[in-house]
Amino acid sequence: MSNKQNIVAFLGPYGTFSQAAVINHFGNECKLYPCATIDEVFAAVAQQAAEFGVVPVENSTEGPVNNTQDCFVDSRAQIVGEEIVPIEHNLLAPVGSEDMAIRVIASHKQSLAQCRDWIQANYPEAQLLECTSNADAANRVSAAEGVAAIAGEVAAETYGLHILAHNIQDQEDNRTRFLVLHLTAVAASGVDKTSILVYTENKPGALFRVLEPFERLQISLTKIDSRPSKKEAWAYVFFIDFEGHVDDENVKQLFSRLEGCTEEVKVLGSYPAFTELASQEERP
Repeated sequence: MSNKQNIVAFLGPYGTFSQAAVINHFGNECKLYPCATIDEVFAAVAQQAAEFGVVPVENSTEGPVNNTQDCFVDSRAQIVGEEIVPIEHNLLAPVGSEDMAIRVIASHKQSLAQCRDWIQANYPEAQLLECTSNADAANRVSAAEGVAAIAGEVAAETYGLHILAHNIQDQEDNRTRFLVLHLTAVAASGVDKTSILVYTENKPGALFRVLEPFERLQISLTKIDSRPSKKEAWAYVFFIDFEGHVDDENVKQLFSRLEGCTEEVKVLGSYPAFTELASQEERP
């Protein structure tokens, strides 16, 4: 989807894994629009300050990104794509100060959690400093104060830092899934995924009644998460991903059946499912 005219909002600052997801999906010629928060990415798309937005939605180690899910409740942005980025964490320090005594390790809280065993084994006395992003952590690296950062290669390149240790994440297959936002839906590609938001009745067996049509129609679920509905106490909404496109006949039947057992179904988008081969073909 490389296009030099694309303005793409993402969770900044420069040097984050979100920026890597943007480049993987759109190529190097897109115009980057860094945002301070996930909410601002959604707002940039809604207000057409950016044509597209890219937000993290789940990590294979730490689970869903609740802020992203909550933003979908009120947003009119559509999901039009997804990108899965291998998360390879590195320990970064200033160039020329590779032997400094590391007193503080800075990173985003999820990255610190994804590297907790490695940190305990190698720097058990280090103070852990939570930052708004890995790039923010990289920007705080200081030889004088003994501050190192955990971040990716993009951050190391962006802030001119040296990589002291590569691939320090505790789980080897650590990945983050990102969603691509746009105001207009996309046509079926033939290998698609659909995301919906389901408000259930606050009654026993409500979730079972939602899942039963998927079984009957043999539609494969790929993810289901719950979040508080924020409409009433102890009421929940379900985020469901499944294989297929809203224009597929069996998916149309699914929505017809869901009408009888839900309070509301909001379609968040139908979009091409991520595949390693397709991702490599899109890269410049």
